[in-house]
Amino acid sequence: MSSYVSSLDISFEFFPPSTEAGHEKLMRTRDALAERDPRFFSVTYGAGGSTQARTTQTVQAVRECGIDTAPHLSCIGSDKSTLRQLLADYRQTGIRKLVALRGDLPSGMGVPGELRYANELVEFIREETGDHFEIAVAGYPESHPQAPSFERDLENFVRKVKAGADVAITQYFFNPEAYYHFVERATAMGVEVPIVPGIMPITNYTKLARFSDACGADIPRWIRKQLEAYGDDSESIRAFGEEVISRLCQRLLDDGAPGLHFYTLNQADATLKVLDNLS
Repeated sequence: MSSYVSSLDISFEFFPPSTEAGHEKLMRTRDALAERDPRFFSVTYGAGGSTQARTTQTVQAVRECGIDTAPHLSCIGSDKSTLRQLLADYRQTGIRKLVALRGDLPSGMGVPGELRYANELVEFIREETGDHFEIAVAGYPESHPQAPSFERDLENFVRKVKAGADVAITQYFFNPEAYYHFVERATAMGVEVPIVPGIMPITNYTKLARFSDACGADIPRWIRKQLEAYGDDSESIRAFGEEVISRLCQRLLDDGAPGLHFYTLNQADATLKVLDNLS
């Protein structure tokens, strides 16, 4: 592994496992990725707090390796008193980083909560805790799937950054030009925090297509067609995915991206292979 890669500003995202076997797998993944000296791990948060308890437990387990771990915090479906207690608990246990998100309203829930948008959540965190937490927010280079327009989504992004965020992490993408355009536009509107590209390794086409359709990430036609052509040949899919994502990451870094944030899906191998390919 080159010294360049070992000094990269990288981070890795996990989700809270629902089984003991899943937890054991995550701990193995954590240990393998911890060797790459990430700046932090993050742990996702279920819709409307559906996995809040598991998130908290997973955060504590993940950070036992000594690496900063950032819980995702969602305002949808939560009231201020619950959020206030959660922030106090995180402070007490030594958490210093958070990923602040609006979140999704669970099916059947008609009331979003006291805070409706991520900028309100960021403001609330700052009012309650000052500068204790480093706050990350989400960015969408290809626009949030629920946004009425790219312009409106960009305005929302700028609003939550200026509410007190320290860094932004983007939704994953496969077209670097979308990221460059997003960063250029946000910078022109006064955003000065680092905008870290989110990276999704390619290991399974069916899952990737489902995730991408749900979150609004475009899979370029040439990538879709090649993955479809491999059918059930999982080895070829992984090899092709490794090449595509390695080239994407190398280009982003060469063009000045401030780091890389990997959506690991609680797996280490694909991410490690990409990191090994960077030069």
